[in-house]
Formats: sequence, structure tokens, C-alpha cells
Amino acid sequence: MNWNQKYELIDLTQEIYQGMPVFGMHQKTFIMVNQTHEQNMKNTGSPTLGFSARNILISEHGPTHSDAVWEFLPSGPTIDKMDLKLFYGDAICLDFTHIRYPDYIEIKDIEEALEKANLEIKKGDVFLMYTGHYERTHPTLHSDDDMVDPLNYGGLESRHSGVSYESAKWLAEQGVVNIGCDAPAIDLTPDDLDYSGHLVCGEYGITNTENLMNLDKVAGTRFIYMGLPLRIRAGSGSPIRAVALIEK
Repeated sequence: MNWNQKYELIDLTQEIYQGMPVFGMHQKTFIMVNQTHEQNMKNTGSPTLGFSARNILISEHGPTHSDAVWEFLPSGPTIDKMDLKLFYGDAICLDFTHIRYPDYIEIKDIEEALEKANLEIKKGDVFLMYTGHYERTHPTLHSDDDMVDPLNYGGLESRHSGVSYESAKWLAEQGVVNIGCDAPAIDLTPDDLDYSGHLVCGEYGITNTENLMNLDKVAGTRFIYMGLPLRIRAGSGSPIRAVALIEK
């Protein structure tokens, strides 16, 4: 039995497009034409085919991405210096859709979700939080009639729950190496100006992953996760292609 026969792959990555919601402090996404098929055929003189290409201007933290510790802790490693084991391996996802802003995701909430899903945290785990923020607010899932403000998803006005300092520290002490969510940040936003989740990631030298999607498809399960960053020299973070591998 080969790999594809054994596992089902679930894409956890949001779409990249011009006009996509981006957290307000980061670069908006722009996609520009580099060359068209016709232009390239004219330039090369080829009578058979041309090559089309586009240029992308994008933040390291715009789409589905992982952070380097250096982003928020100058003494920490940049993305190209971080251990790749932080970005793949065993993972669990828990359902926290019942917890909304302005409430934090606390230790008791994690323990209750673990018990409900009959799961436990193991050293080296990637820990993903399904909050429902993507489904509730992402503009691609709503018509104009829904009156959904794109800033409510990824802008400075975005409001969503996140881990408290105590729960983030508890996760790190259990051996979690990557805390991820389907919202623009793992912190409670916009109130938590201590940025508790990031603060703990810096203290423990682990990473966090934001702007995931399809977590409803893996909530309450254990699976293999992979979300490798680009090898950006001195990068503060990197867009990733995050996937879950579920045994069939």
C-alpha cells in the first residue's frame, strides 16, 4: 500500500489572492502580470508556445503562515534558522467554537476539549485550535448581502478569542511545539496587548501558525500535520502550505 492509498490529505491552507484580508499592520497582497503567453512568444520568437508568469508582493504574515521567534523576540531565530521539526509531525485539533471574544481559551477549556475528544497531548505535538473564525467572517464565504466587513477577519478591527498566557504556557510545558488557529492570531485580539501566545512562543522557542482553514474536518482527531516554511533568509515568518494527513 502506497502513501496515497493509506492517507487522505486535507488542505488547511487559505487561498492567496489580491484583496485577501491581511492583518492591518502587514503588507497587503498585490499580484501583477510579469509576462503574458503572447508577449513571451513575441519576445522569444517561438511559433509554438509562450510562458506566462506573475509577480506577487506579499507579507511573510499575510496568508496561512508560521512565525519565526525573531518576529517578536529580537534574540530569537529567524525562520531559516528554526528547526523544521516545529513545522511537521503528530498533531491534534480541538474544537473551541463555543468560546468567543472577549473570552480567552483557558487551561480548563483545553482539558475539557481533550476529554471530550478522548485525546491527550504528547511531547512534540502540533496543537491546532478550531475557533470557527474563518467560517464566520472570511469574505470569500459570504455574499455582499451578508454585510461582512473584511476588516473583521484580518484587519486591526478583527475580534476573536485566543490563548491566555497561562494556557499557552501550559501547552508549551506539555511539549507542544507549534500552536495554530484559524484566526489571524493565536492571541485574543484586539485586547491582549501582551500578545500572550506569542510571548510564550518566544519564551519556549516554539512557533505559531495562523490563518488556517478546514479545521472543522480534523477537529477532535489526531493526525499528521505538515506546514513547512519557505527558506527565507532572515525571515520573520513564512507563508506555508499546511495539510493534514488522516489515515483512511
